[in-house]
Amino acid sequence: MKNTKKKLKNQSKVVKSSFTGSNITKYSGLNTVAKYMNRQHLIKSISSSFPTEWHNATKFGTNQVLMAITLASISGINRICRIAVFSGDGLVKVLLRLDKAINENAISATLKNLGQSGARTLQMFLLSRNARWVRESGLESITLDADSTVKSVCGNQEGAEKGFNTTKKGAKSYHPLLVFVSEMKLLYHTWFRTGSAYTANGVVEFLKEVQSSLPRNIRKVFFRADSGFFSGKLFDLLESFSWDYLVKVKLKNLKDLLKAQDWTDVEDAKDVAICEFSYRAKSWQRSRMLKAMRSVKEHVEVSYLGEKKTVPVYQYVCYISSYDMDALALHELYKQRSTSETWIEQVKGHTMAGGTITDDFWANDILWQLSVFAYNISVMMRQTKDKYKKQEHRSFIDWFIAVPARIIRSGHQIELKMVTV
Repeated sequence: MKNTKKKLKNQSKVVKSSFTGSNITKYSGLNTVAKYMNRQHLIKSISSSFPTEWHNATKFGTNQVLMAITLASISGINRICRIAVFSGDGLVKVLLRLDKAINENAISATLKNLGQSGARTLQMFLLSRNARWVRESGLESITLDADSTVKSVCGNQEGAEKGFNTTKKGAKSYHPLLVFVSEMKLLYHTWFRTGSAYTANGVVEFLKEVQSSLPRNIRKVFFRADSGFFSGKLFDLLESFSWDYLVKVKLKNLKDLLKAQDWTDVEDAKDVAICEFSYRAKSWQRSRMLKAMRSVKEHVEVSYLGEKKTVPVYQYVCYISSYDMDALALHELYKQRSTSETWIEQVKGHTMAGGTITDDFWANDILWQLSVFAYNISVMMRQTKDKYKKQEHRSFIDWFIAVPARIIRSGHQIELKMVTV
């Protein structure tokens, strides 16, 4: 009997190849994304918010360009040249009703023509869309985690300036402001800002937009932020909204101020003490209570009057809050905001927010917002199942989006043929 077993010896088998394939897609999972967007009336809303004035020379609609950028962000693609290539994918052309790929110049020109008014229109559209998602969630109380993030750039893009930058000191950057609804991992609102903007710049007006947009079913709001948001005007605003809040304290003389306080040791917590005291900054309308926690970082040996002694080195944290809790409880509550740092990295690293840059500030603003839109679509699609809800967007791309398939046309029907494993 003939042995039919194949063995690999010196060389691998060479397969003939050609570039004549057509009607194929690398992103068949976008079909499911498009179905979700249709059910949510997202494409219809984008089209009505950004109507296209069609002329003889007009080849692409504004809505087609905006949706191409959004789908590209969902697929983890950045840079206008790559988005242009992406729009030529077989399925993307079908979903967006494109006859051909959108070229780079058309993408750039569309974004720049939208300008500041277009950026503002998109911002208000996304805010109202996020408010609807919050309303549909059925939540009555929410946690708003505010933060800012630095996005460094290479070049002299409009609005990119030097500012606080821990990753690339001295580099020009943008410094967006954002706030999450933590219960949903939803990036509820964002402002795209120049790199020289301080963390809390504009936060009062920013939160006014948030407060006015929140659905009526939200009865209780808890606002949480780091020390960059330590501001008397912010606290006045939060108290006028009747929102609870927790913000880390930032003062030039904070350490000296804390050393002078009377500390109380915490039972069942080794080397931990707490205190609280009233404080009023010069610009504040009234005094507020600050609550601090002290813990031993390490013990060091020092010489004092010829004798060697072991003394503790303390580390401090201090908070201001509307809650009637001691500093230890506030510290535990504050630590929960660390997850928002992970979400920011998903926005920037997975849906490529800030990764596509032009030389126009408002075009960059729109690109940032569309990437945020892509992140929120991904989050909301996965809300119903805990298995997918807990996954990062990169896993969502690998599992569901980047799935090759062949596009089969039969009459007026279009079908995707995917490989089963």
